[in-house]
Amino acid sequence: MTGLPPPKPEPRADRVSLFTHLRMFRRDILSAQPARLYRAWMAEFRTPFFRSYLCNDPALIRRVLDERPADFPKSARVTEGLAPLLGRSVFVTNGEEWLHQRRIIDPAFEGGRMKDAFPAIWAAGEAAVARLTEGEVEIELAASHAAADVIFRTLFSIPIEDKVAQAVFHEFRTYQRSAPILNLGALLPLPRWVPRLHRRATLRSARAIRGLITGLTTARAGAIAAGLAPADLATKIMTTPDPVTGAAFATAEMVDQVAIFFLAGHETSASALSWALYLLATHPEAQDRIAAEASGLTPVFGTVATLRFTRDVFREALRLYPPVPMMVRETTLPEDFRGRLVPKGSQVVISPWHLHRHERIWPNPDSFDPDRWTGDGRDAAREGYLPFSRGPRVCPGAGFAMLEGTLLLAHLVRAFRFTALPGKVPVPVAHLTVRAKDGIWLQVARR
Repeated sequence: MTGLPPPKPEPRADRVSLFTHLRMFRRDILSAQPARLYRAWMAEFRTPFFRSYLCNDPALIRRVLDERPADFPKSARVTEGLAPLLGRSVFVTNGEEWLHQRRIIDPAFEGGRMKDAFPAIWAAGEAAVARLTEGEVEIELAASHAAADVIFRTLFSIPIEDKVAQAVFHEFRTYQRSAPILNLGALLPLPRWVPRLHRRATLRSARAIRGLITGLTTARAGAIAAGLAPADLATKIMTTPDPVTGAAFATAEMVDQVAIFFLAGHETSASALSWALYLLATHPEAQDRIAAEASGLTPVFGTVATLRFTRDVFREALRLYPPVPMMVRETTLPEDFRGRLVPKGSQVVISPWHLHRHERIWPNPDSFDPDRWTGDGRDAAREGYLPFSRGPRVCPGAGFAMLEGTLLLAHLVRAFRFTALPGKVPVPVAHLTVRAKDGIWLQVARR
């Protein structure tokens, strides 16, 4: 497909000092990696405190995510920096605590629930079209606004214009800018009693967000008790007991889960939608195909089945710019990885960023080609595509995210034409998710 090549960060030199690597990693984990990782099946990184093994080998990924996930729990190092916001949410827990949480959460995202969520996502799409202005637009902000609107409408039945929803949205923007990729506890094996030295702005925003969410959750608990709660995701989750233990989420536990729903559902969807719009702006033929496909949109759930090419464009955006670029697990036993002894307690890094662009898995891995999903891309995806993880820890909202992204993209492209601005090529960097260093600026005009 003709058009400008999708931007990709410049990799670092193959050999740098440990200090240089850590400094680069703290600033941006994408450009801190060498180019050879786009071809390697495995790479080892050593520090004085731990060893890390990046795995692109499909067989190793199957072992870690599918076959023996209990032996490779989520590493606590990854969540050190997010602890003030996420508490003990499903994103950070392991073992029986995680199983208990998933048994309550998963039913809310089962296939039939997507039909229930459709009207709220449709309304958020219409609102996004109404808000968007013509001219030069920072599209990441517009996408963030739309994704946050979806979360609040589907979770609490309130639009983004609600006073509390607006407050959470703005606080989260502050949190996003202040939260570092790495916290001190991610680099050093510190005891739990040692302070983690979180930035003041990060702590303040996390406390503010959790306070606002606590208010929403407490109010919903009261509405449930009075029999006045709407049948949305929050009500479904708060009234679902664990089928094994019979225990439901207490209000404090629900606050943790809502925090990760907002982080995962808003931040990742906004990232993918932003990059999808940029890719379409640089590939006008694909944009026109979506506009034509979306011309027949109607506010009934079945309309989603007609958006095949739109869905493939969103899939391709997730491939080129996976919102969560790396996932980290930890070994609980000594392991043999491709003939190399991996000690207990080592970090195992699975990088969707490198896997999705791996030169041995994908034909033309750095090109934007939505049509690959009706051809060879389906075969490559079985080995090298996991924007929502995989196995037992697959994101419970994966289907929800695909519905949301496809529908929002169709709404926006049906109403507007997006054009790339000369000299404003976004540079991908990884903060909480894969975003653009200075935003994504596009020219927007009504069709």
